Amino acid sequence: MADNKRDYYEVLGVQRGASADEVKRAYRKLAKECHPDLHPDDPSAEAKFKEINEAYEVLSDDQKRARYDQYGHAGVDPNFGADAGFGGFDGFGDLGSIFESFFGGGRTSQRSGPMRGESVRTSVTITFEEAAFGCKKTVNVSRIENCQDCGGSGAAPGTQAETCANCHGTGQVRNQRRTPLGIVTTTDTCPVCHGRGKTVANPCKSCGGEGRIRRSRSIELNIPAGIDDGQTIQLGGEGNMGRNGGGAGDLLVTVRVRKHELFTREGFAVHYNMSVTFAQAALGAELEVPTLDGKVTYTLPEGTQTGSTFRLRGKGIPYLNSQGRGDQYVHVTVQTPKNLTSQQKELLKQFAELRGEKAGGGEKKRGFFDKKKK
Repeated sequence: MADNKRDYYEVLGVQRGASADEVKRAYRKLAKECHPDLHPDDPSAEAKFKEINEAYEVLSDDQKRARYDQYGHAGVDPNFGADAGFGGFDGFGDLGSIFESFFGGGRTSQRSGPMRGESVRTSVTITFEEAAFGCKKTVNVSRIENCQDCGGSGAAPGTQAETCANCHGTGQVRNQRRTPLGIVTTTDTCPVCHGRGKTVANPCKSCGGEGRIRRSRSIELNIPAGIDDGQTIQLGGEGNMGRNGGGAGDLLVTVRVRKHELFTREGFAVHYNMSVTFAQAALGAELEVPTLDGKVTYTLPEGTQTGSTFRLRGKGIPYLNSQGRGDQYVHVTVQTPKNLTSQQKELLKQFAELRGEKAGGGEKKRGFFDKKKK
């Protein structure tokens, strides 16, 4: 096992409790800065670049990272355990459960270092027009914040937390056990401070010594023009406060858009179904068409058929975080007239005769009771 290897967290410059996104961002930054092609005169550049990639390969994999957190570099060494007659760990399906059955306990779930807080999720409902043009909304969230009375220390005002004497402030205790695999060192959460690294003799009454307390907050939200139903807005640092001085998580607000009585949306396009009369479709007409900006005039051409679609450019949804707008599409349905008078029927028959068409004869015949009523 390579005892001279640097700690992988140190290599990437992240805390042990760093999230997967933080690990990825740190790796990308270092990979760009330390690529050998950018340092042709540095003989150690290639080795450093390999070290960064090796650290990321382990910390970006949940299983490898868990083994590394528990057993260090030995936990990710493919030959670890081979000298005990097990031929390494590649053949084991669940390394964590095997070690738990041998030694008891599991990997450390809490650290004494800063731990970023969890994200908080909520939702907000807006109208079709508000989604199109943007708006401001206030959302009420319940989140964990630092206790104002103790400043997040957990100790009563006038007192302070002390370094845990059992783990010396690390939040972890290391135990060595003799097993069929040899002497194995395991790391567990400190049972005295429960991973915090500090103990509180006089706990704060407001938070019970936790240092954090749940509060309800009203947060103003800027909803951008063009947002669609189901999309999520992220507000950095507005989530739960972290532990041990760690930063707050994010507030994730999912937007729900109410249906409109006239319009439907597809991407940045708006669709509207419009009915016209037989005469308007045949002869053409000046029509008023509703849009998100109000009514506009459109000249319907002669001979328009049911199913025809015409476009109003720039009358759709504004592009999200960009300039310009989509279009509005108007879908035409021609209404067939009902309950015609005798004069109207006669005129239509004459119209049909002029076009050489057969029409009429489809009137409903009156039955015996209809005649009696008449």
